[in-house]
Amino acid sequence: MRLTRRIWTVLALAASVCVPAARPARAADSVLVFAAASLRNALDDASAAWKKETGKTARISYAGSNALAKQIEAGAPADLFIAADEAWMDYADRAGTLKPGTRVDLLRNTLVLIAPGPTNPASEPQVALAPDLGTTLTHMLGDGKLAMATIDAVPAGKYGKAALEKLGAWKAVEGQVAQAENVRAVLLLVARGEASLGIVYATDAAADPRVHVLATFPSDSHPPIIYPAALLKDSRNPDAASLLAYLSGPGARGFFERQGFRVIEKPGASQ
Repeated sequence: MRLTRRIWTVLALAASVCVPAARPARAADSVLVFAAASLRNALDDASAAWKKETGKTARISYAGSNALAKQIEAGAPADLFIAADEAWMDYADRAGTLKPGTRVDLLRNTLVLIAPGPTNPASEPQVALAPDLGTTLTHMLGDGKLAMATIDAVPAGKYGKAALEKLGAWKAVEGQVAQAENVRAVLLLVARGEASLGIVYATDAAADPRVHVLATFPSDSHPPIIYPAALLKDSRNPDAASLLAYLSGPGARGFFERQGFRVIEKPGASQ
């Protein structure tokens, strides 16, 4: 049974979608975390600090929240799930995969428009999102592509499409949208100059010096960007609860804020 668990862990870390022959009876030593791709830098740093503090380890599989939620539904033995929107956590909840009473909202983020190259305020002023963003983007794109995460499934893509629709620009650019499997893949397309523009989270833009921010989308142009986390119902790893508590507490706050996330205050929490 333990061998089955290890095989599943390898498959999960490769972000593949499979169904195990049987659910393992005992947990692996490391906490297996399924996390939204946009969390990579902050969560890597936070989990390293947790390991230094406790001696315990976490293995983190990063992908689009949609892919991770479906892997969990299919039986992947993750211990902790952190999504980039509430909808995919709701999906996991409806599938009966969450441990009751453990769900918590961790973080907020913002959505930005990016372009290749380092920041140069003298030559790259902020793009005006009104009154005619569609025309502005069409002019900027030329024959190029607007990179976005998958618009009907990945949270960053859904937020981006919602923002463009709210600002009246979607119909003007939809024919030039290049969709990628997650927000970090979008970031890479823009960083490499393979897309003229991209829509990512502010935290992703801050993580790669090869891109710069042209504009920040208004918070009311898309649903709130909230990162919920929860333990998985079938997890048998007692360290998972410890890791979730650490990520929800003051010890991890600085790692998230340095990447540009906004930590959601818990009721009764003190600064």
